[in-house]
Amino acid sequence: MTSSGSVAAVDLGATSGRVIVGHVDAEGVRMDHVARFPNGPVAVHEGDREALHWDVVELYRQVTAGLRDAFAAHPGIVSIGIDSWAVDYGLLRGGRLLGLPYHYRDERHEHGVHPVHERLDAASMYARNGLQHLPFNTVFQFAADPSLALAQRALLVPDLLGYWLTGVEAAERTNASTTGALNATTRGWDPALRAAAGLPSGLLPTLRDPGDRLGPLLPSVAEAVGGQAPVTLVGSHDTASAVVAIPATDPDFAYISSGTWSLVGVELDAPVLTDASREANCTNEGGVDGRVRFLKNVSGLWLLSESVRTWERGGERVDLEALLASAAAVTAPVPVFDVADESFTPPGDMPARIAAWCTDHGLSAPATPAEFVRSILESLAAAYATTLETIVAVTGKDVRQVHIVGGGSQNRLLCQLTADRTGLPVLAGPVEATALGNVLVQARAARLGGLGGASLEALRETVARTVQPVRYSPTAGSSAPRTTPRRRMSV
Repeated sequence: MTSSGSVAAVDLGATSGRVIVGHVDAEGVRMDHVARFPNGPVAVHEGDREALHWDVVELYRQVTAGLRDAFAAHPGIVSIGIDSWAVDYGLLRGGRLLGLPYHYRDERHEHGVHPVHERLDAASMYARNGLQHLPFNTVFQFAADPSLALAQRALLVPDLLGYWLTGVEAAERTNASTTGALNATTRGWDPALRAAAGLPSGLLPTLRDPGDRLGPLLPSVAEAVGGQAPVTLVGSHDTASAVVAIPATDPDFAYISSGTWSLVGVELDAPVLTDASREANCTNEGGVDGRVRFLKNVSGLWLLSESVRTWERGGERVDLEALLASAAAVTAPVPVFDVADESFTPPGDMPARIAAWCTDHGLSAPATPAEFVRSILESLAAAYATTLETIVAVTGKDVRQVHIVGGGSQNRLLCQLTADRTGLPVLAGPVEATALGNVLVQARAARLGGLGGASLEALRETVARTVQPVRYSPTAGSSAPRTTPRRRMSV
């Protein structure tokens, strides 16, 4: 039976959060943005250092205020879904939060890598969890957390908010796959990985899948938001939701979920746990419907946004559209730098760091904001191309086109440079891929718009009917190398 209805998607990013109501029917999906609010790290003094935390209590206040607006505007909401960034968590004891969650850019996680690898070496870890080594992976954060011994439960950020809304503790599997404690093959918590991180017994909650019903809103929450609907688990890792909403009609695609970070990858049916995959530092993360998101984390538009913040702190007024147009007009060569260098990870003066990197590597640093922006975007596009070349070599997957979704799909210069560097057509959009994927998984669970029981491919067909990606073809005569041998990435 086909029915129409509305669902509320809570979409939380590292710099902002949104509450979006999606209306799903046979024609496709319509989105209504009902609330937007800022998010970001909070620096507080801890002993002899400044520590970065998430103000998750304020985030929860903003989420419930947004849900109140959503129910007021759309009384027929039948489900709520939450997605956010990965790896960060809150610790609970007796149901009470033991302090604000740390931000993944906080430096404390660096002290957790060595103790974990002393218990389980990197090769053995990869054979179990299939994860790209990143020093802020949750297992390393756990190992560096002095509050761990006091905790009875650890909940990743979207699971923590779901607990506050419903009173039900659970770990959604796609986000759990980013912790380093989940076995990539069995898709369950791995005893050896838990032991390596020093996790107390029972700390990790029961695993649940996208589409599962978490539970109804607590009575007090329902009263506060002015409505009642169950919380439905979605791909709560925002990239898992974004990949659902790729409007791909050809299975031979790669994707770049472009925002603060760039997640560059392909979709597989099973993890790749080879030495070549580990040495390439590729990751196997969980996707909706048991798919594997085989990818690498690449730095993203964080480099641009931090540069803009630096210039604005210095008193400049930055018109981003005008700045991007100026960057597109730059004809002189600009340096291509390593966007993965750890010096670019913390917040701060990004242009100064880029200039220092160039000097250290015998390159002339950019001289103007337009040149800095062009250098950033050229460097990101080069990193995308190199990463795709590596992924294709490791997996053997044919890639015929690249889908860019998220905020970066609006950056015309970045999209064109990516097409030129990869030698492949780039299809840009939708911008709101994460929220769309969140909405579609809820709609399928609620059997809205004829989507009950729909395959992942059918959900993507719904996206393709709803949005029209912008196509960028490689520039004729571009001297940029293709990202893989032509036999693998033919157009």
